[in-house]
Amino acid sequence: MKQNWRFAGFIALFLLIGCCVAEEESGTEEVTLEEDIGKSRDGSRTDDEVVQREEEAIKLDGLSVAEMKELKEIAEKHVFQAEVDRMMKLIINSLYKNKEIFLRELISNASDALDKIRFLSLTDKSALSATGDLLIRIKADKENHVLHVTDTGVGMTKDELIRNLGTIAKSGTSEFLTKLGDATSQQETSDLIGQFGVGFYSSFLVADQVVVTSKSNDDEQYIWESDAVSFTVAKDPRGDTLGRGTTISLHLKEEAHEYLEQHKIKDLVKKYSQFINFPIYLWDSKIEKVDEPAEDEEDKKLDEDDDKEDDAKVEEEEETKVPKKKEIEKTVWDWVLINENKPIWTKKPNEVTDEEYNEFYKSFSRDHEDPMAKTHFTAEGEVTFKSILYIPKTSPADMFQNYGKRVDFIKMFVRRVFITDNFEDMMPKYLSFVRGVVDSDDLPLNVSRETLQQHKLLKVIKKKLVRKTLDMIKKISEDDYKTFWKEYSTNIKLGVMEDHSNRTRLAKLLRFFSSNSDNELTSLAEYVERMKEKQEHIYFIAGSSRTEVERSPFVERLLKKGFEVLYLIEAVDEYCIQSLPEFEGKKFQNAAKEGLKLDDSEKAKQKKEALEKEFEPLLAWMKDDSLKDKIEKAVITERLTTSPCALVASSFGWSGNMERIMRAQAYQKTNDPNNQYYATQKKTLEVNPRHPLIKELKRRVAENKEDQITHDLAVVLFETATLRSGFSLADTADFAGRVERMLRLGMDISLDEKIDEEPEEEPEEEDKDIEEDDSNENDATDDEADKGKDDDEVKEHTHFDDEL
Repeated sequence: MKQNWRFAGFIALFLLIGCCVAEEESGTEEVTLEEDIGKSRDGSRTDDEVVQREEEAIKLDGLSVAEMKELKEIAEKHVFQAEVDRMMKLIINSLYKNKEIFLRELISNASDALDKIRFLSLTDKSALSATGDLLIRIKADKENHVLHVTDTGVGMTKDELIRNLGTIAKSGTSEFLTKLGDATSQQETSDLIGQFGVGFYSSFLVADQVVVTSKSNDDEQYIWESDAVSFTVAKDPRGDTLGRGTTISLHLKEEAHEYLEQHKIKDLVKKYSQFINFPIYLWDSKIEKVDEPAEDEEDKKLDEDDDKEDDAKVEEEEETKVPKKKEIEKTVWDWVLINENKPIWTKKPNEVTDEEYNEFYKSFSRDHEDPMAKTHFTAEGEVTFKSILYIPKTSPADMFQNYGKRVDFIKMFVRRVFITDNFEDMMPKYLSFVRGVVDSDDLPLNVSRETLQQHKLLKVIKKKLVRKTLDMIKKISEDDYKTFWKEYSTNIKLGVMEDHSNRTRLAKLLRFFSSNSDNELTSLAEYVERMKEKQEHIYFIAGSSRTEVERSPFVERLLKKGFEVLYLIEAVDEYCIQSLPEFEGKKFQNAAKEGLKLDDSEKAKQKKEALEKEFEPLLAWMKDDSLKDKIEKAVITERLTTSPCALVASSFGWSGNMERIMRAQAYQKTNDPNNQYYATQKKTLEVNPRHPLIKELKRRVAENKEDQITHDLAVVLFETATLRSGFSLADTADFAGRVERMLRLGMDISLDEKIDEEPEEEPEEEDKDIEEDDSNENDATDDEADKGKDDDEVKEHTHFDDEL
């Protein structure tokens, strides 16, 4: 028994000693909590202003866990006042084609809220008492995948959050503009500015949860939260953190995390909202190199030695110490302004310098050259808008490869918010090279802000843009116009063909070469000024080159009589002139077509009638006999002086130049009925009664109509006239045969003389015999060579034996 008690006592004593040792060990270390735990020492080394900005940024990050719990307990739950499923599907899947426009919509709404508080501050100075800054801030929280957009605008009360964000039907932009039109007072107008439009709901394109924190001067700070099915509203447990304004926090979907990247946000702001009236700041980082003092072991040793030797070196001059520094890289976060460009079109033209115009042009057009011309104007009337239009110095290289396709050279803004550059009808096709911006406060928008509701207003804008562009071109100096015409001549000619309402204006811009000058272009107005006294028509000739048209038989009489002729040497020129019925009362006359009359006097008529009577047998023989089915008729010419004859098209037929162009079309169909109708039309053969060939042909016909040589002469004259008139021959082989016969006769070579026969080749068997003989000879030669080689070897052995 005593032994058991002793054993129990030993155990108790052992446990007591262990507890005492444990207490001593635990008491030897003191647990201390540092106040700055979790802070970066390098990050804390900054000025007070940066600290303040960092704290300001942290406020935007959201609520703590405890605050979130409190918020859920006190939140009031609501449902959307509409067919929610259908409504959200419509917004997310139908209204917006491009998800990235959500940021444009939120910035636009923020701008509207800022406009309203600024408007209210004009009559109520206390409206800006909370903060005088009018700005927009964007911050991306990559860790939590949240994007915050904050403005210092008018904010919303609890009732306004429920009313404005609770239903699409009441918050649409279309209703806002309708009410704006019905407003009868300035106060009513101010009440409408800044209300959220349906564009707010584009947030659900990229976010599955949206939190709106808003503080109005008339209420406390409230939080609105929605997952696109229902929404809750509650008082903010943090109190007043905004002062005034609204923060929209988007909890982004996984596929939308790209919108948390700083470069992506900058690109979207630059694309859609760079001309907003208010500054837009982005919480962004940058790497800076800073110098910090560096201490090493040598410095410490020197400090200790200095303490010992101070007494001995009192009288010595103290040497100036240069503190050692080291350069380190440091990441600095700050608010960065990202919309530095200003909308210069809102200013008056006399307030903007040429340098500002040029820099603005380069900023949105990405062109490295200054523009050739510009116009800055404000249009008023049925629709009011401001615009700046530019003409580039160089035309786009692929302008006609992409002719008629959509181009993004005209950018459409509504209240300085970029809407689109994808309008098909903003400018006509022939003016697709014009670049610029159009900004209107009057345009009504549908719920997506992407498509204009009233196309009538677009037509009005287009009409005014075209007129202003043509006026701008008209004002270009003569020297610069030469450069313009070199780059854009085809566009103006196409405009004459396509734009009937502006055809007269465009006709004044046309320039062509003419017989008046070898190098200088002339306008139609200058041509009319130089016209002869009784000249009724503007004469022109079309061809592939200036040399061709100058030597054309159709202009011989015109040039001889001193009439000026326009030379159309580009493919589109003849189309262009055919589209012009007249210019300043003068009609156009193609020198290669019927209808050319140079002298209508009685004397000229009598002279022509006498010639027609004299040459009647020849003309009738050509029409009914030698050139039957080739020509419509043969007549005495008024346009030829040195050529024997020419082939003239009807007034509505193809000239030789037009036929060549139509046959060269890349998508030309074989035997196309429409083209065949014009191509197979018979032409009129005009003969020159003063030409010796025509006189000789007349004599031969009078002697013997059946003579083959006479017949061939008439056909060759017709075919050469066809070629000289710019047309193509239907049977070139037949033409070559006739020319050959004419050459034989001219060189006294009989038409029956045959061509020398080629010498016949020897039979193939003889060739084989020759090949065999050659083979045998080669074999014999080889045998002789082998035999000679053997004899040489025998001689060498014999000589070797003799030496032995």
